[in-house]
Amino acid sequence: MIAQHDARSSAGGAHFSFTDRWGGVSAAPYAELNLGGAVGDDPAAVLANRERAARGLGLDPARVVWMNQVHGRDVAVVDGPWGEASPVPAVDAVVTARRGLPLAVLTADCTPVLLADPVAGIVAAAHAGRPGLVAGVVPAVVEAMAGLGADTSRIVARTGPAVCGRCYEVPAEMRAEVAREVPAAWSETSWGTPAVDVTAGVHAQLEALGVVDRQASPVCTLESSDHFSYRRDRTTGRLAGYVWLD
Repeated sequence: MIAQHDARSSAGGAHFSFTDRWGGVSAAPYAELNLGGAVGDDPAAVLANRERAARGLGLDPARVVWMNQVHGRDVAVVDGPWGEASPVPAVDAVVTARRGLPLAVLTADCTPVLLADPVAGIVAAAHAGRPGLVAGVVPAVVEAMAGLGADTSRIVARTGPAVCGRCYEVPAEMRAEVAREVPAAWSETSWGTPAVDVTAGVHAQLEALGVVDRQASPVCTLESSDHFSYRRDRTTGRLAGYVWLD
C-alpha cells in the first residue's frame, strides 16, 4: 500500500496528493517509492514505482505529465502527456486546462506547489526550490494560469513536504540575497544560524498574488525518516506531488 501524507485531499473537483517514501520497489539508498528518474536508481524500479503511485491514486500512469526540473521559472502549458518523440522540457512548472490530466512535481527538500481553479478547470504543478523562489516560478505559474482563464481569488494552493526554515541552513549572504527578493523567506535554524524558509516565501508570494485558499504540509523532509531528503542523505530518491481535476 502506498502511504500518502495526509495531503490526499480534494476541493471542488480538484485533487492533490503528496507521496512519502514507502510502498515501492527501489532498493537502498532509494528505498522504497523513489519516483525520480535522474537520481541513479534502476529505471525499471522507477517505472514500477510511478505505476504504483499513479494507480494508487486512480490515475493512468501513462497520462501523468512530468517535468525536467532545472531550478528556473519557465512554465509549460500542456494538453496531454509528452509523446515518445518529444523530450520532456526543462521547466519548473506545468499548467493545463485539460480536466483529468494529472500533473506531477518531484522534490526531496524543495517545496512542491500544487494549484487549481476548479471553476475555470485549470491546474498547475510547480517546483520551488531556493533558486526558483528567487527567480519567481510561483508568480510565473500563477500568471500562466490566469492567461488560461483562472481567477487568482479562486485558486486553491497546497504545498507539500519540504525542508523547513528551522533546518535549511545557508550562509548569511545567501539568506540576505533571498530575503531581498522574498522577505518572508528570511529564517533562522533551531540552533541559531542563518536559514531560508522556502515554503514561507512561496505562501507569501501566493498571498501577494491574491491566492487566499492555501495550506502547507507540516512535514519537514530533513527531519522525517518517512520522506526523502537530499540535504540529509545526498544520494536518495524523490517524492512526488500530483494534482488533477475531475
